Amino acid sequence: MTVTRDPLAPPTRAEYCVIACAEAWREGGEILASPMGLIPSVGARLARLTFSPDLLLTDGEATIVRPDGTPEGWLPYRQHLTLVASGRRHVMMGASQIDRFGNQNISCIGDWERPKRQLLGVRGAPINTLNNPTSYWVPRHSRRVFVEKVDMICGVGYDHADGARHHRIPCVVSDLGVFDFATPDHSMRLAALHPGVTVEQVREATGFELTVPDEVPPTREPTAEELRLIREVIDPAGSRGREVSS
Repeated sequence: MTVTRDPLAPPTRAEYCVIACAEAWREGGEILASPMGLIPSVGARLARLTFSPDLLLTDGEATIVRPDGTPEGWLPYRQHLTLVASGRRHVMMGASQIDRFGNQNISCIGDWERPKRQLLGVRGAPINTLNNPTSYWVPRHSRRVFVEKVDMICGVGYDHADGARHHRIPCVVSDLGVFDFATPDHSMRLAALHPGVTVEQVREATGFELTVPDEVPPTREPTAEELRLIREVIDPAGSRGREVSS
């Protein structure tokens, strides 16, 4: 199904989120992009079609694909692990909880021995975060996600990553803005606000004290060509609007 949309209509909140996710892979070179989730996937494909043409996209199994999904190469599991362990992959994961130093939890809520809720499990989060750059996508920014301390560390944050050669958290993108760790102690900083969002809204939805610069820039606006690619080529069905409302 294709959704008809005025190509001159202003960018939606979801499209600003796509741009913010795409920017995570800017100037990445020939690395493997592993986006998890709809909007990160649209962002990775947009980056490949525009400012990061050397980016490698995967179908999640053993095939390197073009932005339209057609096969471009073969990626056996052994080679995939080589990329992971050598820092030549940039994954964008989700987070059920994330704290001020970038520790992420996708395993359980509550005490590990008697959790209130069982989630996905640790899965590949430790090896992802210790061995290659890892960013995060949070479609619903709230105090339940942005917490003072995660209940269990799955993805490793800056305060637990001593000696990890390829550990880096380039950004956290939410439906409210973009965050990084460009502070002396590597605690989370508000790096950009999506249009229509205020600093007060972000602070109210965050369960710890953020570093907030005196001037917070807006998220970069998509170009006309980027909007065309998002709306007509990458996601003509408008699925992005179901993940982040306007």
